[in-house]
Amino acid sequence: MSTDQQKDWSWRDHWRALLAMALVSLSSFQYGVDFGIIGGLQAMVPFLQVFGVEDPSIPLGYNIPSDRQQLIASLMVLGAFLSSGSAGFTAGYVGRKLSLWVACVGVFVSTALMQATTSIGGLYAGRLIIGLANGLLMTHSQLYGSLIGTIVDNFAAKITDRNAYIIPLGIVHIVPGLLVIGLFFIPESPRWLAARGELGKAEKSLRWLRPEGWSIVQELDDMKTALEAEARLESSVGYMDLFKNPIDRRRTTVAVCALTSQAASGAMFVISYGTYFFEMANVGNAFENACILTGVGVAALLATALLITKFGRRRLMMITGFILCGISQLIIAIIYTVHPNTESSGKALVGMSVLYIIAYNSMVAPYAWLSGGELSSQRLRSHTFGLATGIGFFFAWLTTFTAPYFINPDSLNWGPKYGYIWTGACAAAGLWIFFFLPEVKDRTLEEIDEMFEAQVPARKFRNYRCTGNHAVLGEKTRAEYVEEGTGSGEGDTKA
Repeated sequence: MSTDQQKDWSWRDHWRALLAMALVSLSSFQYGVDFGIIGGLQAMVPFLQVFGVEDPSIPLGYNIPSDRQQLIASLMVLGAFLSSGSAGFTAGYVGRKLSLWVACVGVFVSTALMQATTSIGGLYAGRLIIGLANGLLMTHSQLYGSLIGTIVDNFAAKITDRNAYIIPLGIVHIVPGLLVIGLFFIPESPRWLAARGELGKAEKSLRWLRPEGWSIVQELDDMKTALEAEARLESSVGYMDLFKNPIDRRRTTVAVCALTSQAASGAMFVISYGTYFFEMANVGNAFENACILTGVGVAALLATALLITKFGRRRLMMITGFILCGISQLIIAIIYTVHPNTESSGKALVGMSVLYIIAYNSMVAPYAWLSGGELSSQRLRSHTFGLATGIGFFFAWLTTFTAPYFINPDSLNWGPKYGYIWTGACAAAGLWIFFFLPEVKDRTLEEIDEMFEAQVPARKFRNYRCTGNHAVLGEKTRAEYVEEGTGSGEGDTKA
């Protein structure tokens, strides 16, 4: 490394790169805003007067048929699945900036359509288009935007005409508007330009992003070397390699199941229908309760970000998280079976929902993503994440599509008793983690490779002593076990 790169650069020296990253990161915020807003609209009387039906038997006096509710939420997820699956292709051929511009236009068009239409078909079209746009924008950090969306809904719910839902939908225009303008002032990705062989433009982009005195030539050379290595690797592996040999097959299965296990908690049900769920359960101010729930979720996520490296036992945290999620759902279901629609049952619903969101955001979701990244075979990581993302979207779609059938008074009308199903799902996920999820806290990637090659059982990963003999697939490796409770540090040798 050159002396230029060895200098102590502060974050102030990289202010332009930080500015570009902050701008692009707004895309994840947009995805959360949409989720937060649309979840609340389904509990707004003006929205239900246009797209629902009058129903004096429920607290609001209006309801939305379950089939419409299914499509309003699930079409967005379907659109996001379709476009995110092609996002790599789109970004690879037209560039990151143009992909974001296209997504922003999609948000503008879809939101304007939803604001203007009074037809359920127009609303469906808007949800699908905004899903396609969100799929190009999304990352995994949408909860902060969701909080803003629920707060906006809380204040707009007091409006008595169509502006009650038109104004929140208008908020959706803000993030893509900032992106569209800001993208004119930042360069295209230098890595993408270098991958296309446009080294002159890549160098120009790097000179904009890096501080004065940075060794641009060295970084560009390192980038070219990395791209050449990636090209060789991509040409030698494919999705079939995920399952060709027992070691990769096990790592793929464990990584995908760990990452997608969060679907078993029922989080998509809470995110998509939380406000409507509170309203149908006749629990005080549904919009204020939804704001509290999302705010607590954000606080739990921020706390986890600070503590995850110190208290990061994956198995312990995820099992505990699923136990708490399952217990909270079970208590809610039992209370509403015995004493439905009372003031005390409403307080219990809110309290248990807060416990649920703390458990999910601090113990389940962060460690699920972390485990998925650590346990996948390193040479197959992108393929593993692609497969896991597809499966995750399927379960998200399945949850958003089927939940209204259970909770809507127009269908089964289970309401909070829907928690019985998610209690069972949480129990199944917790049992899978206990038996099959390895503990790899404080392990290097090389140590994880060695343990999988040695075919160490999942529950013995934590006390396994690596020998440093990182074997190539197909070769034998010697391994030592340090069983829990032994003081000598010696164990049985196992091939």
